[in-house]
Amino acid sequence: MAKTPTPFRPLNISVLTVSDTRTLAEDTSGDALIELLTQAGHTLTERRLVKDDVYQMRAVVSHWIASEETHVVLITGGTGFYSRDSTPEAMTPLFDKTIEGFGELFRQISYTEIGTSTIQSRAIAGLANQTLIFCLPGSTGACKTAWNGILAEQLNASHRPCNFVSMLIGPYITPQQES
Repeated sequence: MAKTPTPFRPLNISVLTVSDTRTLAEDTSGDALIELLTQAGHTLTERRLVKDDVYQMRAVVSHWIASEETHVVLITGGTGFYSRDSTPEAMTPLFDKTIEGFGELFRQISYTEIGTSTIQSRAIAGLANQTLIFCLPGSTGACKTAWNGILAEQLNASHRPCNFVSMLIGPYITPQQES
């Protein structure tokens, strides 16, 4: 008997932009992520912009991961090497598990686009209270690279051989399995 393909399941995704200089009106990276996630069929739960401050970031993300409404948090900005870039330091203590391969794969994909400059990316990801957190660079191009090269598939329940969706909202039960 052929296995029934798993259908797409929309996720609730919150977007946080970390910037000392941008406003929401100038936030092209956040705009790009919202456009990509909604085009894919997901729902934007909330959008915020905070200064590059460890405690402001943790406060916003802690609220989202404590809520059952948010499945995924996408953070853009604060992953470089400038003195104020502190997104990895802010998020790592919140992780129950780190997704080691995310940063590695992001830099590998990014290398084809920006060459060795990719080593300055400290993109990371983890799972906290059954909520995925992805920390992306602040450039619009990097956000598109992460979405198109990794996140679009890993946040899609129909992607095989594996994806993150079932650990966020449980396995899909087909009508045949219910009876």
